[in-house]
Amino acid sequence: MKNYKILYEDRDVFVIYKPPGLAVQSARPSVPDVMSRLSNELWERTGRQPQLHLINRLDQPVEGIFLVAANERAAAELNRQVNDHIHMGKWYQALVCGQPSGKEGSLVDYLVKDGRTNMSRVVSEGTKDAKRSELRYRVLQEWEDSTLLEIRLLTGRHHQIRVQLAHAGIPIVGDTKYGKSQESGHHQLCLCSCKTTFVHPRTKKEMMFEVESTFPVPSTVPV
Repeated sequence: MKNYKILYEDRDVFVIYKPPGLAVQSARPSVPDVMSRLSNELWERTGRQPQLHLINRLDQPVEGIFLVAANERAAAELNRQVNDHIHMGKWYQALVCGQPSGKEGSLVDYLVKDGRTNMSRVVSEGTKDAKRSELRYRVLQEWEDSTLLEIRLLTGRHHQIRVQLAHAGIPIVGDTKYGKSQESGHHQLCLCSCKTTFVHPRTKKEMMFEVESTFPVPSTVPV
């Protein structure tokens, strides 16, 4: 079975990579998830039950990097960095259908989550429970009918990247919730949390980690 990788660990923080299709955290015992496996691994190593705190999660179909704190003090500091949108950075790569309007730009929308369907949608500003959502993108490569984007996530909303790109007319290839997966022939959601930066909660050292996406890109020459 596909498994996670520990990219970095110390007494305060774990930097984890997970492949697409593996849940970060699951409420059902029958569904394997990274947090349970990590907890079991640490218990086997030390003989003690670890106190793990998930800092940022990834949707099950999304691959890439996320952070786990190893104690309450580290969790409080890392969560503060998540909320201030200054000391922690998150970048993604996404293969989208079509082309954006420019080589780089920003998307700002207001999103509302529907708990019944586990989906979010774009609504007008001022709508009840709407949350401002912002991301920046730049084009990495272009093909005739698709584009590889680098995305800097500036807010962390439910399904934010998937919803905003679909609303902008460039849905992510392989997205069965918001996109055109039936037309793409892809079975993997082409979205990867490829880079993260943060300030270490104890040493105050700036940390950076990167991975390469595993989703397939077009075999033709970029335009």
